[in-house]
Amino acid sequence: MTYKSYALIALFLCAHTQMISQTITQESLDEVVVSDSRFELKRENSGKTVIKISKQEIENNQGRTISELINTKSGIEINGSRSNAGQNLGVYVRGGRNRQVLVLIDGIQVNDPSELSGGYDLRLLNLNQIESIEIIKGAASTLYGSGAATAVVNIITKAASTKKISTIFLSSIGTNQTESDQNYNIADFSNSVSLSGTLNKFTYRTAFNNQFSDGLSAAISDANEKDAYSKYGVDANLGYKFNTAFSINIYGNYTDTKSNIDGYDANFNFVDTADTFNSKQSRVGVSSNFKYNKGSVNLNAAYSEYDRAFVSDFPSQYKSKNFILDVYNKYVFDDTFYTIIGLNVIENEATFTRDETFNILDPYANFVYVSDFGFHMNAGVRLDNHNAYGSHFVYNLNPSFTLKSNKGYTKIFGSYSTSFITPSLSNLFGDFGANPNLKPEENLTIEAGIEWKLNDNFRISGLFFGREEENTVLWIDGGYLNAADVLHARGVEIEFQATLLEKVSVETNYTFVEYKEALARRIPKHKANVQLGYQISKSTFGSVSYQYTHQRFENSFVPLLDSFSLFNIYVSHTALHNKLTFFGGLDNILNESYEDIPGYATKGRNVRLGFKLNL
Repeated sequence: MTYKSYALIALFLCAHTQMISQTITQESLDEVVVSDSRFELKRENSGKTVIKISKQEIENNQGRTISELINTKSGIEINGSRSNAGQNLGVYVRGGRNRQVLVLIDGIQVNDPSELSGGYDLRLLNLNQIESIEIIKGAASTLYGSGAATAVVNIITKAASTKKISTIFLSSIGTNQTESDQNYNIADFSNSVSLSGTLNKFTYRTAFNNQFSDGLSAAISDANEKDAYSKYGVDANLGYKFNTAFSINIYGNYTDTKSNIDGYDANFNFVDTADTFNSKQSRVGVSSNFKYNKGSVNLNAAYSEYDRAFVSDFPSQYKSKNFILDVYNKYVFDDTFYTIIGLNVIENEATFTRDETFNILDPYANFVYVSDFGFHMNAGVRLDNHNAYGSHFVYNLNPSFTLKSNKGYTKIFGSYSTSFITPSLSNLFGDFGANPNLKPEENLTIEAGIEWKLNDNFRISGLFFGREEENTVLWIDGGYLNAADVLHARGVEIEFQATLLEKVSVETNYTFVEYKEALARRIPKHKANVQLGYQISKSTFGSVSYQYTHQRFENSFVPLLDSFSLFNIYVSHTALHNKLTFFGGLDNILNESYEDIPGYATKGRNVRLGFKLNL
């Protein structure tokens, strides 16, 4: 099929939904998105289909991990999220790899320079300490720099309570078993506690969390061997508001994980072993905001250290650190024109046979125009200055047009964006297959779609995307090389949300993605998610979810991994004037057998129970 064919499919599906009955009641107020422009814009004025995971949605997924939640969204496949808790995660968005997805925490980049992809391990985060998540799909390099080629995942942590003191306890237990070993032993424990408050101009928030999982082997095995996983983390945030114009926050966090993993024997067969993987991450930072007449000066700075060790017959240890500074000025000329001018500084260092570093110094600018007659434009430029690769110019054009009606709006949007991805320090100088002669990857992304919203409780969108990749970094014949050919990824995404019959909500999405030249490794060509929620009473909520994942390609030596379907149930009930919430979930109800990664075990039917107490 051609690019035009996919675009017509997306537009037809959106137009076809206008025949759906309009007996829908009010669900929410106008949604505001931030990450695609760094300004608070109504969704109707944004030129993207930003995925926003709200506080309420996180509340309705207690007991899950952040990767499990994100994996239900369109265009996204997080490989390994259905496996042992210590399994490495592959974050694939629109067919892209980890290195093409940028993770932000409260608006500032996080990454481990010693990782093969130079990315960030989502297992280090605790969903209980997250307020909301915004996901921008498509190139966003002009605002966020190298790596923001297929998506930006902006994770917003919880703010301090407005009370003088507030405490939240959360605890859950559950099984951790495969499809073939349904023993229903309690093998997964998770706890967290947070303390926060506001004292006049001073705010504080501190939290502790820990997790222990056992009962599931990393490798598929007939032996009774189990691989445990443990994690604990602490974080703190202190803020002071000097006056209405100036505020500052200082924060820090530390996470320590230990995983029993399986590895390879002397003949390089993947088997049960006594290998372990230990990972420690520490991070400190500061953010400040100074407001003036029509604008504000914003500063975010963070310093992080990572220490990872594989203990096995083939031991290895990786240490890295980075410093990130992002300072920018936001200015609002009037209700229609907004601008950002900023400077992003990054210094990455990783230890292999010796210390290796690279530095990035990027000035950037972004402009937003919101007209009274429906036309909107989000445009930006950035000059990437890399100490090894020199200067490179990237840009973004994101026009949209919104036609409003008494009951909602219809929005047509598109984008034309470039991005620049530098090879990671591990690709260049690491212990396995490093190639210091790698060239940076350059991408061009186009996107076109339509969104229709009715009565604040019905929304459907469809889009087509195409991405052209030049100098893609690939593992070829035992080492990293740039692809000789230009690669083309393309696909269609459909999203639908509605509230039906007052108390019933439905959310569904479908993704088609493929590479024109070859099969994409570990990425399903078709993927669909459906969630049906029911507000049983004022204090009780229940949901049923379904996920279909199409067959996946691994390599020419492994057969295609079979398609699979998963059904899950979740229920929660609040009591004691909303201070106490009980929740429970049953995942993979039909106990389906499947493989997420060849040779690695996956979760069968599992149960979890827990409670959350607000004081």
